[in-house]
Amino acid sequence: MAAENRADTFLRMIRRSRRGRLKVYLGYAAGVGKTYEMLQEAHRLQTEGIDVIVGLVETHGRTDTARLLNGLEIVPRRRIEYRGIVLEEMDTEAILKRAPEIVLIDELAHTNVPGSRNAKRYQDVQDILAKEINVITTMNIQHLESLYDIVEKASGVRVFERIPDSVLADADQIVNVDVTTEDLSERLREGKVYPLERIETALSNFFRKANLEQLRELTLRELASQIDLRARDDLKEDLSATPDQIMVCLSSRGPNSERLLRYASRLAGRLNRNWYAVYVQTPSEEPTVIDAVTQRLLADTLTLAKQLGAIVFTFKGEDVVKTILQFAKEYRVGHIIIGSPERIPWWQWIRGRRSIAESLIREARDVTVVVQDTRAVEVSPAEAVVREEPEVEPAPAINVEAKTLSRVMSVQAVRMWDMPLKKNDLLRELTGAALRSAGIPQNPGFLAAVLAREDQGSTFFNEGVAFPHARITGIGRACVALGLTRAGVSDVVTDKPIECVFLILTPEEDPDTQIRILGLASRAVQDRQLVERLRSAARPEDAFKALQVWELIQEGG
Repeated sequence: MAAENRADTFLRMIRRSRRGRLKVYLGYAAGVGKTYEMLQEAHRLQTEGIDVIVGLVETHGRTDTARLLNGLEIVPRRRIEYRGIVLEEMDTEAILKRAPEIVLIDELAHTNVPGSRNAKRYQDVQDILAKEINVITTMNIQHLESLYDIVEKASGVRVFERIPDSVLADADQIVNVDVTTEDLSERLREGKVYPLERIETALSNFFRKANLEQLRELTLRELASQIDLRARDDLKEDLSATPDQIMVCLSSRGPNSERLLRYASRLAGRLNRNWYAVYVQTPSEEPTVIDAVTQRLLADTLTLAKQLGAIVFTFKGEDVVKTILQFAKEYRVGHIIIGSPERIPWWQWIRGRRSIAESLIREARDVTVVVQDTRAVEVSPAEAVVREEPEVEPAPAINVEAKTLSRVMSVQAVRMWDMPLKKNDLLRELTGAALRSAGIPQNPGFLAAVLAREDQGSTFFNEGVAFPHARITGIGRACVALGLTRAGVSDVVTDKPIECVFLILTPEEDPDTQIRILGLASRAVQDRQLVERLRSAARPEDAFKALQVWELIQEGG
């Protein structure tokens, strides 16, 4: 009966929806029954007259699961040749052409064969959702990006197929498929999970009792966290502008930067805060000085930060500590996260030299500095889950007026370019558009403030987006402009051409407004459906309407 109620809830959600909805069956290991329950729901929905098809389901030779495919329409898989071997993948184009009401897609974290439409299956799912097709999918907890280090420490297993946490956070419904570890082990021994020849290996490695118990605990904790975040959203709590944002400090040569980012991501999720990834480029780290391998590692780190939901900033300067503390003051940062301090020879320490971490601890005021151990050390499985998150109490809710991007801009503030243009020309046109849209007189000093902020550190990132911004004395009110570049920005070198630019001007005396709008813009460009609609917009009116519709969906309208 409980399963039928969950299916009915999802059905009601679909019927009142204006976009594709995502439902995730979440488990802690293979064999708990995610695919089985998903297929059972498909049959229940089918009896309700819903057009539901199978985009891709992996039975892994499980007879009971395979039997549930009977009576369901299955989209044939696409065959792709890779290095002389023919492999099968989900045919996303065929699903889009078929346009069902609901499609079942197994194993959300799967990595596609090179040459596929997208690198990852979750990106295929996002494309399908963007076409207003509802998706029911499955995944295991260990595939969440932010849990990678925790899972490796707890189980000794490196999980190579991972998805950004935001994918699960954006799900409209999450169902925890749970069985006791004893029952799962029994299923494994009975041959209901893996073929007979793999059972003993599985029981002595990943399926050890201690591993399963910790993965099960992680799943329950993640589910509780998701429920808490949704409850806050339902109460319309907006904590994004409180003076307790989180920043993580990155270095081109910093070891285990990924661990820092995952830690910050989970802390920000727990406190429901914006968070920033900040890289200060010193003269010794200029692109002409560091080698190509280091440059690639830095680019990959900044890309991961963006995927985990950070707002990424880069600065140039010789005094790293001063730059970090100035950023913390301007962006209302309450937690600074930095990696293990560098080792300083004793004779230099005697002369007064200190690591960046030590200097931050000494000079920071009203800021919590978290030094995360990024050294390659072994942590016992018993410690891994306990050390997952810091013991920090969430700040009390603050009642603030709900803000949306469309309330601080208008269709007149949307600009489009079909030809490449230079960065300063783009900033000049967007600044003018933002001011005209808000009815604020043009002032050369406003553009100068934007250019000065960009000189400090570019906000044009590898992910094809940019957030140029400035706080300005006497502007009176916030104003925003949106620029969509069809052919990129000619004098900005990024892995992915710049496509979407939000220019943000806010009053100098109101830092919270800047933080809030930056958070809104960051969330907007992380929504694949919205970005696709902005990319395909033919007119400024279409782009502005797409933004308004997306905001209505976020508000549950």
